[in-house]
Amino acid sequence: MKKVLLTGFGAYGNTPINPAKAVAEALDGRSLDGASVVSHIAPALFFKSIESVASAITELEPDVVLMLGEYGGRAMVTVERLAHNFNDATRYGLADNDGYAPQDVPTVPDAPAAYYASVPIRAMVRAMRAAEIPADISDTPGTLICNHLMYGVLHHIAAHRLPIRAGWIHLPHLPAVAAQLDNLGAPSMSAETAAAGVRAALQAAVTHDTDISQPVRSRWQI
Repeated sequence: MKKVLLTGFGAYGNTPINPAKAVAEALDGRSLDGASVVSHIAPALFFKSIESVASAITELEPDVVLMLGEYGGRAMVTVERLAHNFNDATRYGLADNDGYAPQDVPTVPDAPAAYYASVPIRAMVRAMRAAEIPADISDTPGTLICNHLMYGVLHHIAAHRLPIRAGWIHLPHLPAVAAQLDNLGAPSMSAETAAAGVRAALQAAVTHDTDISQPVRSRWQI
């Protein structure tokens, strides 16, 4: 049976309740057709988050790593196409949970400028839409810890030549976070709906060794 490592974050920045943690915990121990899910909550810290997930990879030896994070302002579950080797937390006015806010700092010096996700992103989005979950592909992972961790894990896999496919999914605010005064008007999604979408995406990821060729139409993206 294949093994899936599903990662999330806890509270971070302006998010006291992170959908990534809620969804990862909801799916921990679940069985898919031909795969089992093990969840891991990474610290919301630059560099230490990569070490944490790399250790989990060594321990579990998964076939697929799918990482989750929050992207406030998005109304859909979005699958990231790529991660880039660049960090700039100051543009968002945010630091990590240790107070570190890198600016113009690479995740890995003298490493490739970017890595593409190795999970089947088109198949994952189409599976979520078939499950009636609003979903899309994103080409803009940001320059905070989400992009940082995605890049770091993809680099770790490449550097160690591991037979693992990996990718990232961004989730909208939870309703409780969107109800906060500073977030009024922001779109939101319940943890249950987000978990249903991630479950469908995971199923597609473990059943498609390569991505499908059918295009994924998009009318929205930030």
